[in-house]
Amino acid sequence: MAYTTILTEVRERVGLVTLNRPQAMNAFNTLMLTELFEALTEFDANPAIGAMVVTGNEKAFAAGADIKEMAEATPFQMIQQGRVELWDRVRNLKKPVIAAVSGWALGGGCEFALSCDLIVASETAKFGQPEITIGIIPGGGGTQRLARLLGKPLAMEMILNSRTLTAQEALQFGMINRLTPVAEYLNEALKLAAEIAARAPLAIRMAKDSVNAAFETTLTEGLKTEKRNFYPLFSTDDQKEGMQAFIEKRKPNWTGK
Repeated sequence: MAYTTILTEVRERVGLVTLNRPQAMNAFNTLMLTELFEALTEFDANPAIGAMVVTGNEKAFAAGADIKEMAEATPFQMIQQGRVELWDRVRNLKKPVIAAVSGWALGGGCEFALSCDLIVASETAKFGQPEITIGIIPGGGGTQRLARLLGKPLAMEMILNSRTLTAQEALQFGMINRLTPVAEYLNEALKLAAEIAARAPLAIRMAKDSVNAAFETTLTEGLKTEKRNFYPLFSTDDQKEGMQAFIEKRKPNWTGK
C-alpha cells in the first residue's frame, strides 16, 4: 500500500514503519495516525512478520500531536475522532512493537513510545509530556503509563511541570530497554526485533499478553492470565518442536502452529 506520511519496509521477519513528516517533526496528524495503524495492523496480520519497529528520524521520533488540527476542536469532535483511543490498539496487536527513538518524543510521541512493548533510544532522545503548557493534559495514556513506569513523584513533575527526561535518565529510571549512539539506534532496534521474531510466534503472543496483564490487573488476575496463556501452548506444534530441539541440542524450526 502507498502511504503519504509514513514509509514501510520489510526486513526478513521484521516490519519497519518510519514516520515521515520531517517538516513537522513527525507530529501526529489524522492522516499519519490512520496510516500508522493501518500499516501496523497489516504487519500484524502477516504471518511472515514476527515483530515490528516504529521509528522517526534522528532529530525527532514524534513531537506530539498536530496542534493546528486540535486548536479549535470541541469535546464532541475529539471523541468522534477517537484520536487518543488509537494508542490502546498497540496493546491489542498480537506481535511485539519496538519504538526506535532519537531526538524528541513529546506528547503523543512519548505516549506512543510508552505504549510499545520495548524502546530502543539514541543518546539524543528526550521524552516529555508538555500538554500542560497548552492548557490540556495527556490523553493517550501518558498519566497512567508514566506513573506505573516511573512512580508518582517523577510522573507528576513531567506532567504538571513539563519536565523532559534525557535518554540517560530514561534508562536510569527503567523507561527504555537500550541506549545507543545516534548512528546505531535503528540498527539496534531492528536487531532486537529480529531476535524476537525468530522465536515461537504463539509463545511470543502469549508472553506479550501476560506481561501486559501485570500492569492492568491485580496480581491474582495477572496470575490467572498467565496460566490461561501457559497451558494451551502445550497443544501447539511449536511446543513439541521446541522441547524436542532442546533435547536434541539443535535449533528449533518454528511453524507458528
